[in-house]
Amino acid sequence: MTDFPGAPDVSDPATAPLGGGRLRVLAAMSGGVDSAVAAARAAEAGHEVTGVHLALSSNPQSFRTGARGCCTLEDSRDARRAADVIGIPFYVWDLAERFREDVIDDFVAEYAAGRTPNPCLRCNEKIKFAALLDKAVALGFDAVCTGHYARILTGPGGVRELHRAVDPAKDQSYVLGVLDTEQLDHAMFPLGDTPKEQVRAEAERRGLAVAKKPDSHDICFIADGDTQGFLEQRLGTAPGEIVDVDGTRLGEHSGAYGFTIGQRKGLRIGHPAADGKPRYVLDISPVDNRVTVGPAEALDVAGLTGIRPRWCGSTPFTAGACTVQLRAHGEPVAATAALVDGELRVELAEPARGIAPGQAVVLYDGTRVVGSATIATTERAVLTH
Repeated sequence: MTDFPGAPDVSDPATAPLGGGRLRVLAAMSGGVDSAVAAARAAEAGHEVTGVHLALSSNPQSFRTGARGCCTLEDSRDARRAADVIGIPFYVWDLAERFREDVIDDFVAEYAAGRTPNPCLRCNEKIKFAALLDKAVALGFDAVCTGHYARILTGPGGVRELHRAVDPAKDQSYVLGVLDTEQLDHAMFPLGDTPKEQVRAEAERRGLAVAKKPDSHDICFIADGDTQGFLEQRLGTAPGEIVDVDGTRLGEHSGAYGFTIGQRKGLRIGHPAADGKPRYVLDISPVDNRVTVGPAEALDVAGLTGIRPRWCGSTPFTAGACTVQLRAHGEPVAATAALVDGELRVELAEPARGIAPGQAVVLYDGTRVVGSATIATTERAVLTH
């Protein structure tokens, strides 16, 4: 039995939240094609749109490194040029200190504790739909518009709900699963019903220079993509053991933070396993600074516990059948979930591989996001000892 309401049958246009009408909209413009087209659509829909670029780095680079990042001076200039073409006012807001405290420091602390965080999810929660939204509402704006690929639909009783995007390859509802009802009430996602290739074609028709600009990826504040090097600069070296599931010492590492659950490459193990099969990171223990490796099947997770749950929509969740997503680009997994003493207990219908504490579990009812929680513990499908 489920407490989830049925799927909605009425959709709000993505550019007309909060009951429709002309709105004062703050468009977060990263300097990429998605946020530029989203801002253009909001303006074309008749809203009073102001563009804003978030300066999230206290020492931004002049140019991007390949397709990584979204916080450079080049990105700021691209956003400004897009705003000029659209014909909307444009400002740069300095949120570097808040970003450092809520996203970067949290990222480092989570790795130091042996967990694997998702900084994009944290940025959406703490920066784009907390710090930015708070400032926008204080200044009299009705909504914050972004280029995320997700939809807001109207469910039973007129409640606004977060749903998957039409384009499954670009769907970003997972990293938006931390948004609560109040934040959704002030959110606008104009691209949720459009495939990415059509967004680029539209940008070109609109004369936006970012039409062919590569997408940003990976972690925006680690421009060169070297996460281990970034962490080592902040946490220093901390040599420890790499062991097999039976405790046999296999090698040494310079910092447990340099590993993630499910990692196969870069283990620096001197000799192969007895069965000749590859080994994967199974566990990271910050207490004794030990990394445990083992066979792929030992990565299978049958259940998990999530803490700090956050819910989308007004219907309280207690228990029921659902699907869950366990990583940003992961496939939906059938599950049953229950809220027990403020924690989310999830049992998976089929084992999922390589799930790590610190990641997010996002619950869905069909395409609707029900809520999310941070994975605290996992239950292995097979014994590793």
